[in-house]
Amino acid sequence: MQHRSLRIEPPFDLPRTTRALKIGSAVGGSWAWATFTDAGLGTLKLTPTTDGVSADAWGPGAESLLERTPQILGLDDPVWGGSVPKQLRDLDAASRGLKLGATGAVYELLIETVLGQLVTTKESKKSFRLLRNEFGTRAPGPIEGLAAFPEPSVLAGMEYQDLHRFGIERKRAQILVEVSRRAKRLEEALSLTVDQAWKRLQAVDGIGLWTAGVVMGAAYGDRDAVPVGDYHLPNSVAWALAGQPRADDDRMLELLEPFRPFRRRVLVMIKEARIHAPKYGPRSAVRDHL
Repeated sequence: MQHRSLRIEPPFDLPRTTRALKIGSAVGGSWAWATFTDAGLGTLKLTPTTDGVSADAWGPGAESLLERTPQILGLDDPVWGGSVPKQLRDLDAASRGLKLGATGAVYELLIETVLGQLVTTKESKKSFRLLRNEFGTRAPGPIEGLAAFPEPSVLAGMEYQDLHRFGIERKRAQILVEVSRRAKRLEEALSLTVDQAWKRLQAVDGIGLWTAGVVMGAAYGDRDAVPVGDYHLPNSVAWALAGQPRADDDRMLELLEPFRPFRRRVLVMIKEARIHAPKYGPRSAVRDHL
């Protein structure tokens, strides 16, 4: 095991910060994540302390993950650049201690996000969990049941029939396989400018503004990323910022415009506050029109 202690100026909230990363798991009062690095498989466990975070890591990728920890925790996050916008002060208080980090896990988050296209969150998480349990690798270290999602080569060699039993229909299966085959080029987005990275992700058929927006935010670290194309998100934004129960993407973007370059923070704050527009009837999510 390798260890690192990080002193973090308050306010800082580890659960809120790690929830925004969209990967990893809550383990007791800690957060844990197993993944493949250039050095090999590694496990990272983060635990809050009185003055920051205690980071423990195992496996060949341990050192790499410890080096990446400040970025994962968003310790360079400027928040509002020093001044909270007046109209967001209540929301900001409800998300006290939130920092927006970046995992660098482009491939893993792409897979999880593509699985979320056109289905409910519950369905997509089930498919992701089944794939990881079936093809993933047991994580190094003492955390029981933790596994790393398989490397791209595993899914790259599959056909639709191989993925159907995990609740994945042909359209999403084809995207998953294509993403896996082009994983190296997609992960190169981390070294590109923001605009170039957006274009690189969307060069794959089936990756639209919604999927790219999720990945650019949590994996790349674009603090202005907005996942356009979600059925419910415009309604939540309009309800939180304007008291309007229904909105489309154009209205959502209009309401978010004053908060550039921190629009993603507004979206995460709304989610952390569990703000949802009134429901007029059951609807299913529609993401990334294929």
